[in-house]
Amino acid sequence: MPLFDSYITVDWSVANTPNTGRDSIWFTELSWDKRGRLARRCLNNPATRAEATQLLGDRLAKRVDEGKRVLVGFDFPFGYPRGTAGRLGHDGLQWQQMWSEISDLIDDRPDNRNNRFNVAEGLNDRLYGEAFPFWGHTGQDERAGLKKRGRRPHGPDDLSERRLVEIRIRKTQPVWKLAYTGSVGSQALTGIPRVRALRHDPRLASSTRIWPFETGLRHDPKAQVILAEAYPSLVEPDILDGKPKDAGQVTALARHYARLDEGDALEPLFAADPDLNESEMTMVTMEEAWILGVTGGTA
Repeated sequence: MPLFDSYITVDWSVANTPNTGRDSIWFTELSWDKRGRLARRCLNNPATRAEATQLLGDRLAKRVDEGKRVLVGFDFPFGYPRGTAGRLGHDGLQWQQMWSEISDLIDDRPDNRNNRFNVAEGLNDRLYGEAFPFWGHTGQDERAGLKKRGRRPHGPDDLSERRLVEIRIRKTQPVWKLAYTGSVGSQALTGIPRVRALRHDPRLASSTRIWPFETGLRHDPKAQVILAEAYPSLVEPDILDGKPKDAGQVTALARHYARLDEGDALEPLFAADPDLNESEMTMVTMEEAWILGVTGGTA
């Protein structure tokens, strides 16, 4: 019997203006119906991050009220390479303090205007006092603390360029990269505060957990809603008539999770890579996070 009743997957966007269609936010929900068939409940394309957060919150609150369990996958990093939080002066629950600080720093307005490049520049100054490790921006003017391109390479004494999970999936991009093809850094800066808002939504707070930070490297059967980091490129996108690739990616990934769950193959994925040693597991659960569905090897 599947662990979850529904699977929601989200393709995020860092557009600076309200936007729909290609390169915008898409999310879908697939659910098991009463006959045990997988059915699509929605394929939404909200124009702003604020609208997406509201729609997701409303949908999840409804499922919680119905007594359903939902897995939600977001396509951006939930964490930063080991040592980032400590270098910023945080100890204890590094991920929690990083999420709190990013949420305090990011000003993401209802019309999608945001200050993510200013935030990254400020973090660079605190981390190294130079334009490193965050890089890439779309502005016309040069920035002293944030290079468009040409940042220096990571040395042996620097924060790592990649998280442990990104070393295994080499086609992923580092969280430090804020702009250009495949970048995810801006998605993390604007997305983490939105996931945090969902986690603390009064309608969801008591029933929601973040994997693997709050669950450990396991499935938590007590949580009605589990929020996880996902990577749509793990599967081939569906081709949907009249819809962009983003829409096909979220649909394919949600179905992938559902089919794994149907075959009792989803639960083992919450353990991440079985080859992680104790120190690496601590890194993952305290600071770096993991992509649900990546188990081992490199690709």
